[in-house]
Amino acid sequence: MSDKLKIMVLSGVREQGKNMFAVQVNDEIFVLDAGLKYPDSSLFGIDVVIPDMEFFKQYGDQVAGIFLTHGHADSIGALPYILRDWDIPVFGSKLTIELAKIDVELAKIDVQRENKRRNNQLFNVIDADTEIDFKNASVSFFHTTHSVPDSLGIVIHAPQGQIVYTGDFKFDPSARPAYRTDMTRLAEIAKNGVLALLPDSSNAEAVLPNASENEVGNYITNVFRNAKGRIIVAGKASNLNRVQQVFNAAAATSRRVLLTGRDVAKIVHTAMKMGYLEVPDGLLMKAKELKDVPDEKTVILETGRMGEPLQSLQKMANNRHRTITIHEGDLVFIATTPSHAVETTVAITSDMVYRAGGTVIELGRNMHTSGHATGRDLQTLIDLLKPRILVPVIGDYRLLEAVKDLAVETGMDPDDVYITQNGDCLEYDTKRGQFFRGDAVPGEDTMIDGSGVGDVGNIVLRDREVLSDDGIFIAVVTIDRKKKKIVSEPQVTSRGFVYIKANQKLMNDSIQVIKDAIQANFEHKKFDWTELKQDMRSSLGKFLYKQTNRRPVVLPVVMEVNQNRHRAMQKKAEDAAEGNKEKPVKKPVKKNNRKKQTRPANKSAKGKKPVNKNKKDSKADDKR
Repeated sequence: MSDKLKIMVLSGVREQGKNMFAVQVNDEIFVLDAGLKYPDSSLFGIDVVIPDMEFFKQYGDQVAGIFLTHGHADSIGALPYILRDWDIPVFGSKLTIELAKIDVELAKIDVQRENKRRNNQLFNVIDADTEIDFKNASVSFFHTTHSVPDSLGIVIHAPQGQIVYTGDFKFDPSARPAYRTDMTRLAEIAKNGVLALLPDSSNAEAVLPNASENEVGNYITNVFRNAKGRIIVAGKASNLNRVQQVFNAAAATSRRVLLTGRDVAKIVHTAMKMGYLEVPDGLLMKAKELKDVPDEKTVILETGRMGEPLQSLQKMANNRHRTITIHEGDLVFIATTPSHAVETTVAITSDMVYRAGGTVIELGRNMHTSGHATGRDLQTLIDLLKPRILVPVIGDYRLLEAVKDLAVETGMDPDDVYITQNGDCLEYDTKRGQFFRGDAVPGEDTMIDGSGVGDVGNIVLRDREVLSDDGIFIAVVTIDRKKKKIVSEPQVTSRGFVYIKANQKLMNDSIQVIKDAIQANFEHKKFDWTELKQDMRSSLGKFLYKQTNRRPVVLPVVMEVNQNRHRAMQKKAEDAAEGNKEKPVKKPVKKNNRKKQTRPANKSAKGKKPVNKNKKDSKADDKR
């Protein structure tokens, strides 16, 4: 067997989220993370975006396993869609596996009951001391610091050398043991030499060091002490470190906490059951208790749908939330550091909260805190591991370039830093001892819209974009094809295009355009439905653009009278074209003219009158 080593960048570079990478050693493929990302405003109607499922269609039978670094959606969110169709083992820490199971359940993907049992059997719990031997390589793990406990980095031990994938990480010596990066283990990995390092790049531009989690916890407690009314905390359900700090601050200020949303309740109770969250007795309350607890003793932890709290805050501010309405004196504490993609949404949400009478404090504006490595952290890691090549992952393009600059500052050759894009594949030349760019692998986005997986593509998105920009124009007309005439006056309407009452002339003129297009089509020798609709669409589109400088989606609806008669005539013409064929003469069948005897209705089967056993009833009938 030839020594084959490939590093596949499937998803998660030049973007934020949906992390998924793979390492191929001979005929085995090791997938690192399987995440999703939430769509931006350009993806109309899309719920989430996951990596290209075409990869598993092509290479699924070679995948030895999916190895998870931590339990956030950007690392586990695509699992439900993968496990629905492929039997692939999944490896992760105890908490990560439990969060992954919750994610599969919350995704509400329609799988058969035996598949659910099968999926539970595919999950494998590992820890930082685990090393798994496969046919061509082995896989080991090491503790990392992130905002969720039990986060792990992954090492692929291939014959050519070690490939290290950090996942989301940072360095914080003051972190609790369950959150602390194992520097000793990293030093051991470095002793054996690191062939390739795939580090987290999402915070590479940060110059200032991250505040320690102890400092963040103290800050949150002070915010709670100074608040006079209710506190509504907006955070991510899976950020268990922040959830613990909120619980600690609430307990320190004699407040009770209400969890809103199934996501946070399920995740929190799972973490409590497993011992990852410490919750004093009586701290949590139910929704029905909220009215009995004073505002100054209340904390509401809102995570929103799929862990995104901003939409829920907007509903609270607009009095559209199912249970909570923001009122005078409320403090909204945004406990996450928003990405650049949602900064505008945060600003809009804050404005809505102030209009409703509340105030807003953003943790990210007052403290430099993140669950991701700063530039200094990355340089420390690179200097410690001294990799042969560096492949920055998990971040936008500018962040990948920032990691390259940091690596060059530590002494790495710029040619040994590979800036990739989704779908890139780096192959290792064993003879020359270096990597080169190989053939591309599947690296497109898979759109999830409702229950549909990948059935929405660029054409559908373009139509949705046009609808959102210029609306739709609908034209309905009934014709008689045989007489070549319009049976009734065309009807036109629009949505999102123009205000109809104020544009009656435009609507009337468009009716004449429809008539002209249909009449021109009637003059053709052969009638063609497709051509008729295309002519209507083209003529209306040009007319409407000329009048309004807008391009709505034009939807022609053409109905026909005497449709059955036209079909019969068409069939008759087709038969005539085939020629007269001699048909076999059927012999006349003699009919049996004998009358069929029927049984008298008032007699029994033997021809006798039925006997009435009830004499009284019989006499009564005679009297009648």
